[in-house]
Amino acid sequence: MRRTSKRYKNVKSLIESELYSPEKAIEILQQTATAKFVESSEAHFSLNLNPKYADQQLRSTVVLPHGTGKKIRIAAIVSKDSGLINNPETGAEKIGSDELIEEINQGYTDFDVLLAELDMMPKIAKLGRVLGPKGLMPSPKAGTVTKDIIGTIQEFKRGKLEYRVDKTGIVHLNFGKVNFTKEQLLENLSTVYKSILQNKPTGVKGRYFKHLHICSTMGPSIEIDFSAF
Repeated sequence: MRRTSKRYKNVKSLIESELYSPEKAIEILQQTATAKFVESSEAHFSLNLNPKYADQQLRSTVVLPHGTGKKIRIAAIVSKDSGLINNPETGAEKIGSDELIEEINQGYTDFDVLLAELDMMPKIAKLGRVLGPKGLMPSPKAGTVTKDIIGTIQEFKRGKLEYRVDKTGIVHLNFGKVNFTKEQLLENLSTVYKSILQNKPTGVKGRYFKHLHICSTMGPSIEIDFSAF
């Protein structure tokens, strides 16, 4: 039987069985983040979606005004004549062409985001078996297939992130670190909410948003009242 720690019981007692405003929920989230490291702030949007239907799939990107607080490792696949290979000003941790494709095909995945020039997509199709299960395959919907590699690298470094609905109809993502200010976390969370609303799939019938819970990495969940947005 799983045991609940005394720390968790103490912070859980701070949460009432009610719907909180975003402002109050973030305040409580920061109070319940008592682990011995700087925890992330997580949001879990439960949506009225069944992604097995093409018109109920949700996958998009959003740029958080204050970033995620996490250092993003970026790799990029570009053409040999792009002028970007061995260019230290790109900001990517690794950038290459055919040799990088082969390296990834052999199992290299030491990055959080993989970008690709549009012209390179036919060459990287074979990487699906390596990148697909890890959710790292470049895609236009994810904003990771681009003509502007340097500009896209800068966007991801500033706080651009991809989100998608899972098979149960839930979007999971981090919207900052718990040591951000309350105002920064609120602005990041509001930005995510607006993005999910704007990208509402055409196949949604009835209520779109079902539940929204936020929590710290090691903390209990706090339910938010959607109408408060």
